[in-house]
Amino acid sequence: MSTHSIDADIKVKWAEGQSAYSPGTPEELLLIAVDLLVRDRGRDAARNFVQQVLERYAPHASLAGATAAR
Repeated sequence: MSTHSIDADIKVKWAEGQSAYSPGTPEELLLIAVDLLVRDRGRDAARNFVQQVLERYAPHASLAGATAAR
């Protein structure tokens, strides 16, 4: 796991106002991104999007079976 910091200023304008964020870690950036995604697209669409991203990093069944056979 790498250690690094993020220096970002995120400003979001909504019809009802605006929000400002300054994430310092990847975790904080992810929380902000998911929050904005849910607000913009809704809970189910955001869940589907995040699931698609996480599937890219899931171990492949063929690789897991090959490792278990060893």
